[in-house]
Amino acid sequence: MRNAIQTENAPAAIGPYSQAIQAGDVIYVSGQIGINPETGDIAEGIEDQTKQVMHNLQAILTEAGADFSHVVKFTIYLASMDDFATVNEIYGSYLTKPYPARATVEVSRLPKNVLVEMDAIVYPTS
Repeated sequence: MRNAIQTENAPAAIGPYSQAIQAGDVIYVSGQIGINPETGDIAEGIEDQTKQVMHNLQAILTEAGADFSHVVKFTIYLASMDDFATVNEIYGSYLTKPYPARATVEVSRLPKNVLVEMDAIVYPTS
C-alpha cells in the first residue's frame, strides 16, 4: 500500500513530489519550509520560519491521522548552525517524551533561500 497524503493546510509541493507518502504503516513527510499556505509568503526570520515549518508539518500529520507523538525521526536542515539553539528551542516546544530521533545539518542553500527545512518519518501506530 502506497498512498499520497495531501492537505490545503500546508504549502503545495514546489516540484514533482507529494507532501507525504504512506507506505504500509510508515509515513514519510517531505521537507517543509516556512511558507504560509494561505498567503504563499515566507515567514520572516528564523523564529517565525521555524514555527511555520512546525505548523506545516502538523497540518500534514493531522491529515494523515497522526501527530508529533508519532514522529520517529526528524531531519532538520539549517542555512546556518548559528540558528541551532533557536530552532532547537522552538522545535522542542512541540514535542513530548520520548523524543524522536533527529539529525541536524547545515546546508549551503535551501529552497527559496529559507533558513530552515524539516522532514519527518512517522509511525502512527507507535
